[in-house]
Amino acid sequence: MWATVAKHLLQSKVQFSVAHTLLKVPRNKRFPCRSLLYFSRWQHSAPVDEQTFPTEAMIRSVETLDAQRFVCVHWEDGGQSLYPYVWLRDNCQCPECFLHSAIARKLPIENLDVNTGLGNINLTDTNKVSITWPDDHQSEFDASWLKKRCFSKTSRAEMNEELFLQKQQYWGSDLKIPTMSYEDVLHCDQTAFKWLCALRKMGIVVLEGAPVKQGELVTLGKRIGYMRHTFYGYTWHVQDKIDANNVAYTSGKLSLHTDYPALQYPPGVQFLHCLKQAESGGESEVVDGFHVCDKLRKQNREAFNILTSTQIDFTDTGVDFCDFSLQSKQRIIELDPNGDLLRINFNNATRDSVLNIPVEKVQPFYSALKEFVDLMNEAENTFFYKMKPGQIVTFDNWRILHGRKSYESRAEISRHLEGSYLDWDVVMSRLRALKSKLQNSS
Repeated sequence: MWATVAKHLLQSKVQFSVAHTLLKVPRNKRFPCRSLLYFSRWQHSAPVDEQTFPTEAMIRSVETLDAQRFVCVHWEDGGQSLYPYVWLRDNCQCPECFLHSAIARKLPIENLDVNTGLGNINLTDTNKVSITWPDDHQSEFDASWLKKRCFSKTSRAEMNEELFLQKQQYWGSDLKIPTMSYEDVLHCDQTAFKWLCALRKMGIVVLEGAPVKQGELVTLGKRIGYMRHTFYGYTWHVQDKIDANNVAYTSGKLSLHTDYPALQYPPGVQFLHCLKQAESGGESEVVDGFHVCDKLRKQNREAFNILTSTQIDFTDTGVDFCDFSLQSKQRIIELDPNGDLLRINFNNATRDSVLNIPVEKVQPFYSALKEFVDLMNEAENTFFYKMKPGQIVTFDNWRILHGRKSYESRAEISRHLEGSYLDWDVVMSRLRALKSKLQNSS
């Protein structure tokens, strides 16, 4: 294969740059499609260490492939990257096309010629690709900026992971909950960054040493950005209440669930701050929902398919911050467009009696749901712990199902947790901002 690649590289008459010179690259109208295929294979099959993006990416040469409407960049490390003409024109970084202070595109799509050709292309002595378009517009692209946005499968996967941190570590009863200092999270950017990375990877982190007083979650929420306001307020109190408007506000056992599937867009992250713990009972229970989904998919694909395709009604009605009457339709297991696990939507207390599916599909749905719930309740999948005053558990409400053992109800409050929600958009925004800040300071 490598000999074939070298052969086609020689046939394409690629001009190599000399240090500190300006390279004029002639337009190549005869580059064979078979060579383009080899370029793609070379990109995708390169060793992992060749796919990393150094701070100073160096370009050896560039050429145009008019038949395919690509610019091909040859890197000093031996790899190549292909960039469509239309993508380059759409992403011109000049002040006329891009507002750098807002990191936002100014070029309207209606002004973009999606069939644009390319006039001239140069490799400058500052390691940038300079392009003159047919209408004489000028664009210039930094080498590192281009390499980071390479269209190879490996590069796209790396960029996706960098932006969204989707690699997760599944767990069962063997969970060792990551634990960090609350004060360090508030005052140390490095610790705050580690906290959010661990939250994304493991789905749950406990913060130790928070003041045992109401309202502390507001301080923690501001450390990230802002909290999610719901019909239960900015924060809410989990304790035994007379005429409770939520099953959580009782002393009974809480089955495993995710919060707020009655909302069309359930909150992504939940905080629970322990202010008082019951002397007997009240232990918390958590399950890695994605781990259980993965098991269900392997154990009973038909049940998995039912729970990922059937929309179920959830409802929540009452009065708290204000009166509310919620109704939503959710799939118990939500997948993203790539078929990967996105979110668990399950709260048996708010699952509605309305079931908008054909009558013959009711029994198969219940059978699938029962198998899923039985699987999550297996001892090997569940983890129990008992919160202490001053601890804040932070967890992924899209992934982690949580519950509670019953405890003895008394005249005085015997158990008191304060809770709040955040959206994953807000949490990931802070994570990326902290990462950028730490990288710049180093």
